Amino acid sequence: MDSQIKKIHQQLVAKEITCTALVQEKLELLKQNKYNSVNSLLDTLALELAAKVDAKIANGEEIGLLEGIPFGIKDVYMVQGTYTTASSELLKNYKSAYTATAIQKLLNAGAIPLVKENCDSFGHGSSSENTIFGAVKNAVNPELVGGGSSGGSAVNVALDYTVFSIGGDTGGSIRQPAGYNHIYGLKPTYGRVSRFGLMAYASSTDCVGPLAKSIEDIRIVLNVMSGKDPKDQTTITSTEITEEAVKFSTVKTIGYFKNFVDSEAIDSKIKADFLASIEKIKAKGIEVKELDFFQSDILVSTYYTLAMAETASNLSRLDGTNYGNRIEGENLIDSYAVTRSENFSEETKRRIVGGNQVLSQGFSDEIYLKGLAVRDQISENFSKDFQEVDVILSPVTPSTPPKIGDSLKDPLAMYLSDAYTVGFSLGQLPTLTVPQGTITGLQITAAKNNDELVLQFANFLKDIL
Repeated sequence: MDSQIKKIHQQLVAKEITCTALVQEKLELLKQNKYNSVNSLLDTLALELAAKVDAKIANGEEIGLLEGIPFGIKDVYMVQGTYTTASSELLKNYKSAYTATAIQKLLNAGAIPLVKENCDSFGHGSSSENTIFGAVKNAVNPELVGGGSSGGSAVNVALDYTVFSIGGDTGGSIRQPAGYNHIYGLKPTYGRVSRFGLMAYASSTDCVGPLAKSIEDIRIVLNVMSGKDPKDQTTITSTEITEEAVKFSTVKTIGYFKNFVDSEAIDSKIKADFLASIEKIKAKGIEVKELDFFQSDILVSTYYTLAMAETASNLSRLDGTNYGNRIEGENLIDSYAVTRSENFSEETKRRIVGGNQVLSQGFSDEIYLKGLAVRDQISENFSKDFQEVDVILSPVTPSTPPKIGDSLKDPLAMYLSDAYTVGFSLGQLPTLTVPQGTITGLQITAAKNNDELVLQFANFLKDIL
């Protein structure tokens, strides 16, 4: 699909549509939606901003490319004066006091926020069922999960309720729902986009990224959000990715992890389609190499060891003292306990308990420090791989989307559904889901800070698969 951003921009400039009418149309779709993708509408703000865009056009003023473009925001980002609930009971009435850097950059560019989108509570899940707003339904088949944790964001893009959405990816939370709903979803290089104003899940792998229906729209949004931020010391300087730079692929060699494909856990159809995609790539003269990597169960256990430890630490501040739904107990300690016990979901409590265990005396050396050591080995493995290949191709998931309700019965199965995404998160690498190649798409990964190459190869695949 061609760029929706550019198409709408041209329609606005040519006065074929008004921004107000466009925003009203999208808001109406969001109000009527039956996919549980909406936590709250930003209708008053959106219509105010739309009127300003229309006034500029009427006065003959030039508008920017993103000016007047409607977008959605996963409900873990601060937007001043709006509800930011993280789909949780604890924060269901919390209003942001400030705006996240990435969102502010989009607002500065004139993009119009329409909606805070449903997600797994605090990003804890791979299906967007762990939410007080009801399970997000898949855009392709409403009986299936929308994917997680950025499920509402993916579904809204897939159904054209938003032109693009901003999700959050810690271990696959943009890429997996993008694959489930047949759209593009990018986890940029860690640090390329500021995390300031994103509710932290696991700070060492949290990434801000876009979901959209075209590679060009991903590129446009990424450029606007990227850059160093004095409020986030992990951010890095990045160069703009031009439209010309991603039109022609310079990739000569790709790799794939043989153990991913040979795993007993992979669905037979996904395996067959992935291997067929590899053959089509070979037919275009690109060299393909089989690579050795850590077993998927090691990746999953390492990721969840570190992620649970970090989320236990990050969520320790949520005790009802400064914000959130406080429940009074018999004394202060009892108030903390009952507030957290009653307001956190079962999945969030599971991750906090697991995280506190691996950080506790007697376990931290045995488990947590070993997890850090394995992450270093994973990074070293990637460095060696990218000396041999330009990009790595992999399935996004080992299996197809489960039916709504199934993941809640089997948390371990939900964790294992992240088997092909978490390794790239631990490596802090740029990774893009493309809606081709298998029923849940393909994942393209490049070396750190090589986001441009990922988009290049995605354009190449779009034409051959």
